[in-house]
Amino acid sequence: MNRQTKPVRYAVGMFGTSIPINIFKTYAAIYYVDQLGLSTALFSLTLFIYTFIDALDNPIYGYLSDRTRTRWGRRRPWLVIGAPLLGLGLLAFYNPPSFLAGNALFVYFLISYIFTGTIDSLVNANYGALFPELFQDDAVRASTNAMRQAFQLVAMIISIALTPMVAGALGYPLTALLYGILGAGVILYSTFGCYENPEYQKQAKPQLWDSIKTLAANQKFWIAGFANAFYSATMSLVLASIPFYVKYVLQVADAQATLLFATVLLIAIAAIGVWARLVKRYAVVPVWRAALVVLAVSFIPLYFVNSLVTAMLASALVGIGFAGVICTMDLIGARIIDEDSAKSGVRREAIYSNAIGFMNRLNGLFTSLAFYLVYAWYGFESGDAPGPNPAQAVRFLLVIFPFVLMVISALFARFLKFDEKQEVSHGRPVPHH
Repeated sequence: MNRQTKPVRYAVGMFGTSIPINIFKTYAAIYYVDQLGLSTALFSLTLFIYTFIDALDNPIYGYLSDRTRTRWGRRRPWLVIGAPLLGLGLLAFYNPPSFLAGNALFVYFLISYIFTGTIDSLVNANYGALFPELFQDDAVRASTNAMRQAFQLVAMIISIALTPMVAGALGYPLTALLYGILGAGVILYSTFGCYENPEYQKQAKPQLWDSIKTLAANQKFWIAGFANAFYSATMSLVLASIPFYVKYVLQVADAQATLLFATVLLIAIAAIGVWARLVKRYAVVPVWRAALVVLAVSFIPLYFVNSLVTAMLASALVGIGFAGVICTMDLIGARIIDEDSAKSGVRREAIYSNAIGFMNRLNGLFTSLAFYLVYAWYGFESGDAPGPNPAQAVRFLLVIFPFVLMVISALFARFLKFDEKQEVSHGRPVPHH
């Protein structure tokens, strides 16, 4: 008999996976560029290099996971290995030796960034692959996904909104140690409570070349993948830019970034339930499209604000759109995986999850381009040399570039269509069999 996994036990894993990666991605720029003096050009180069490494590691991790056969399942061994390594990577990233500077600092940054990023890929590929396997009814998926996104937002409040205050009191090295232990511990707790279906291990192992050909020919994967890639780049830029926005545009204390982050995340938590109900009523695709449009439009007011209070009000709109996208994008991916499994008879959730994850991580190309343009167009080199107009440079990072990316994302989403009979029946999603 296959033991059933409690949705809350799986969902809390999102809290664990989010804690390390959020501080890693959000504060990498402000820590290495603004505090340690690494140039934006070298920071941009690292993001560019890692994007191609990520292109290789994601398919490899997915392929190995789908072909794993152990008494503990296909995914759980990888999560047990990956969780502590992720914590160690985060600790190393925020603990560069004090004597490093110049090219030596860049080399350390590059190596620690690649290591931490690739372990995050390993963990998230296997955690994400569990979702379509453990929960196969659309209604259960919607409620479970809403729950895990709520856990993710709570993690973001801790690892993003509160980090300026925590790091201000403890420093980034000790903060990274605490977050690494917390994240790894929660991932392991969730992993030991997830029960994979042993029947899936009896099925044929997916073949690499066949999987690559199937994936390459799947039009829906590419449409959803590019839409999510532009969205992911948008949110990466937003999270990385807010500390700069607080310092150079609003010109208030660095710790006030906590208020902007908290506004986005608390509003998103409040909005998640509303978006989940919309999914159950209208089906996932139209709600996903609407959420992308809402998020795109929400950036416009941020360009014109000039005080902390008006910035918080504008950030609330971003939180509403953000909640809608995270409530729907994983459901889109699960639907694509369902169709592939039904058509091929092969379980390759991790290959698809990793491929979707790789498309999301294409954001490295776009964020790299954004930071390079800030360097080339506005002369913003580092905290020591911010250029003649750092406020306008930061508006470009936080508002103009993300708005363009979200418009492109929304356009891609218009082309994704599923069988209408499967998508909606009497206004509600139909479970897939």
